[in-house]
Amino acid sequence: MWRTTPLHRSEVDGALPGDGPPTIPDGVRADRSQPASAGVGPLFHRSYRARIRDARMGPEELVERIAADLDRVAPSEFASFSKVLGAEGDMAVGDEYVVRMPGPWDGPVRVVERTPTAFRFATLEGHLEAGQIRFAAQDGDLLEFRIESWARAGDRLSNLLYDHLRMSKEVQLHMWTSMLEHVAELSGGRLTGGLEIRTRRVDEADAA
Repeated sequence: MWRTTPLHRSEVDGALPGDGPPTIPDGVRADRSQPASAGVGPLFHRSYRARIRDARMGPEELVERIAADLDRVAPSEFASFSKVLGAEGDMAVGDEYVVRMPGPWDGPVRVVERTPTAFRFATLEGHLEAGQIRFAAQDGDLLEFRIESWARAGDRLSNLLYDHLRMSKEVQLHMWTSMLEHVAELSGGRLTGGLEIRTRRVDEADAA
């Protein structure tokens, strides 16, 4: 896969509780949930960050437009988001989506957090992974958009493909970095300094 955006990657050892997933807010449905504790293999706490110059919208408008239609920024060659529960054109806690990917990768998720500048998904039964992923924007010297995940493989086969053969890991990398490029385009700005991908790995014995 050819790309022109510089990627700055690092992977270091992590530790709990600092690299563990955030708690699910009270009142959010827990049926069919697939938390990180239900997964196998190491826990990966990963952050993908983009810094955007000359954006024509702030964090609230950017997140609102993404949440209204996730396919607006989804890399169509890797994934699309199909909403299966909740009103179209909006996003609220309790809504559910299926992330459709090539091959046997479709993954159901539920919205467990929705703020003006962020939303967070938790994986449901049948997902390739077990854990959570959060999408958030913030202002500073530049507009920043970050995708942060806390996840283990959903089963032993997924662990083999991700951590040993590293196939799904590379697909995931290209999926989320492509999404960041699309977010920058949607904002009307341009990426600066490349994309930052930081991984903290908690080994299986400590993550279980």
